[in-house]
Amino acid sequence: MATRSSSSSTRSSKAGGAKIIGADPRRADGPGPYIMDADTLIGDNVVNASGEDLGEIKAIMLDVEGGRIAYAVLSFGGFLGMGDKLFAIPWSALTLDADEKRFILDAPKERLENAPGFDKDHWPAMADASWARQLHQYYEARPYWDDDLSSSDPRTSSGSTLREPKSY
Repeated sequence: MATRSSSSSTRSSKAGGAKIIGADPRRADGPGPYIMDADTLIGDNVVNASGEDLGEIKAIMLDVEGGRIAYAVLSFGGFLGMGDKLFAIPWSALTLDADEKRFILDAPKERLENAPGFDKDHWPAMADASWARQLHQYYEARPYWDDDLSSSDPRTSSGSTLREPKSY
């Protein structure tokens, strides 16, 4: 069962980012959990709100032109890496549990089992706007490209004009 100590703080998600729980915002002893090396998140476990294991993060997908994290790729099922199904999870659908060093996806295991997924050799066209809209709707997550990152936003130097994933 996922638990949270009473001394943990919660930082709300802004502009399509993942929420963070269990982190002390006054901490100044290194990177994280507000700014992290993406490589340190690969392999992190993902659980649902009931604490059921949903898999682990296999990749973090960037919207390079928009300067945002678009998706986490979750590996679920299989045994010893064989037969795993991959799922693109909107970054904003995840919560980083800094105390437990894992992510929480607020979805029952059955929802993930029925989610649109893919295998390691057949990835979806993640820049396809229709696919991206359907995915965000499935996880009831606000699309990251709907958030207004103006030049006054401290997380970006030039802002973003991207409204939907760009098709190439």
